[in-house]
Amino acid sequence: MRHMGDVLAGIQATWEFETDSVLIRFDRGVRRPKLFSALRERRVPHEAFAAVTLSPGKPGTVVLHAVPRPGADPLMDAAAGQLREACDPYRLVLPVDRETLAEYYADALRDMLGPDADRPAERYAVAAPPAPLGFKAYDGKASFDGSRVRFRWSRTAASTAKWNAGDQSWPVSELTGVEWRSPEAFDGYLRLLPRAGACAPAPQADQDPAAVVFGLGYGPVHESLPFAAAVLEAVRAQSPAPALTAPPARRDPADIADRIRHLGDLHLAGLVTDEEFTKKKAELLAEL
Repeated sequence: MRHMGDVLAGIQATWEFETDSVLIRFDRGVRRPKLFSALRERRVPHEAFAAVTLSPGKPGTVVLHAVPRPGADPLMDAAAGQLREACDPYRLVLPVDRETLAEYYADALRDMLGPDADRPAERYAVAAPPAPLGFKAYDGKASFDGSRVRFRWSRTAASTAKWNAGDQSWPVSELTGVEWRSPEAFDGYLRLLPRAGACAPAPQADQDPAAVVFGLGYGPVHESLPFAAAVLEAVRAQSPAPALTAPPARRDPADIADRIRHLGDLHLAGLVTDEEFTKKKAELLAEL
């Protein structure tokens, strides 16, 4: 890239540009999101980027955004577009007086994008937070040691169905993926997707022994999302084919919308022609 060790310091993070990757350190700002503090730092290989944009932010700021490829980062796959903009670890917010310098690095990153940047990645290029991990949900405690997920139910909060099923222990070899619905949503949960019964309709999360339910103050984003990402990474490592979530008969409209937004980013960045954008958008809409 430019010079090994070049650094661009933003308001809440620092990006260190290296020959084959960008090291993102979430080490700045007293009011940075808890997710950033939990992640601490992440090394993102150039192959994980799909596009790079620079745009105006809030008054007095600009935003450098390195858009990740789908399938390159288990954290973003687990989030599935549910992160608030301010919690996006691929956004670097900078004072407006650094706009020229930011454009310099944005151009440098664009130069490093490969020919497959507009395609989903075949493997995870960004590491998930390492196990062991755990968090407290509303109806139980979840833990992951790198090979097995365990749910231990709360006697006072778990449903009768979960209590009768007993505490759960799931080897990653028995899973096809993880479904994370943000605890910031009204009905947030983390659900494991077992291989057995993958085609059967899942019960409601509060009745499903393969799911823990979030609630106010339980399973916050900065604890539950890295957990989901680590499990997702371990699941994919067990399978020769990508195993992100259980494949539904029809695509989730929210997922389609996220893919179209991603395609729009590539189009705006000049990485996809008008014809390619129109054709691919039509293909995605046909999956609904």
